[in-house]
Amino acid sequence: MQTFFQTLTTGLSDGSIYGSLALALVLIYKATEVINFAQGEMAMFTTYIAWALMGHGSTFEWWAFFATLGIAFVGGAALQQTVIRPLERASVLTAVMATIALLVILNGLAAWIWSPQLQFFPSPFPTSSWVIGGVHISKQDAGTFGVVMACVLILWLFFRFTKLGLAMRAGALNPGAARLMGVRASWLLALGWGFAAALGAVSGMMVAPTVFLTPNMMQAVLIYAFAAAILGGLESPVGAIAGGLSLGVLLNMLGEYVHPVTTELRLPVALGILLVVLLVKPAGLFGRVVVRRV
Repeated sequence: MQTFFQTLTTGLSDGSIYGSLALALVLIYKATEVINFAQGEMAMFTTYIAWALMGHGSTFEWWAFFATLGIAFVGGAALQQTVIRPLERASVLTAVMATIALLVILNGLAAWIWSPQLQFFPSPFPTSSWVIGGVHISKQDAGTFGVVMACVLILWLFFRFTKLGLAMRAGALNPGAARLMGVRASWLLALGWGFAAALGAVSGMMVAPTVFLTPNMMQAVLIYAFAAAILGGLESPVGAIAGGLSLGVLLNMLGEYVHPVTTELRLPVALGILLVVLLVKPAGLFGRVVVRRV
């Protein structure tokens, strides 16, 4: 039971990171029906900015954390206005290719500016553990889970109880009707990209202390997040979080109790789960099948 609970806490910590990035994917998909393949590289780039603000990894500074969230928000909104908005009348494939181009550009820029070498990123939490009933609970895992879930809760409260949040939900559900009601849908989409970029920045800053800071550090995390979004339902924000937590716990449990599932096989297993969900329930666990008349 001690091993079980230790594996559970680690899985929840990993899953919260997958869930937050999956939520960022869902926010953009609900508004534009486009998968942002650059979401992971946007998170990586802003994590490098946080690393630079912290004196290149000397100590973790919470002021730099919040400053990075602001920078990520502005950067995400700017990308939507300059890159995605001019393509709003183009095909979905064109918009997807634009996000793939952003992925390559941001990855190359990070390697050019900060070099592709491994860099140490400080953890905001101690590396020690609490011992509760013989179970060792990592303070870093618990802190990561708490920070990510707090950010998700704040975002949920914003969308649920503020006029701007309600307007953004209306614009995502029915942009045409929102425009008729006087809502500037294009700016709401920019805000959505900003929030998605800020969530990605949280994911990047929480995962960097465990995987080290490199231009490629978020590529595997993005695949896990994509699998989590598909598992929960690409149009369900709740499903994104639930899918991320479920995937994180499942992968850690398989790694602990199913010995063939080593660290090298975690990604193939996640992709296998994604394939099974697509075959059995394409809309995801929390999604719903939408019938469109054409």
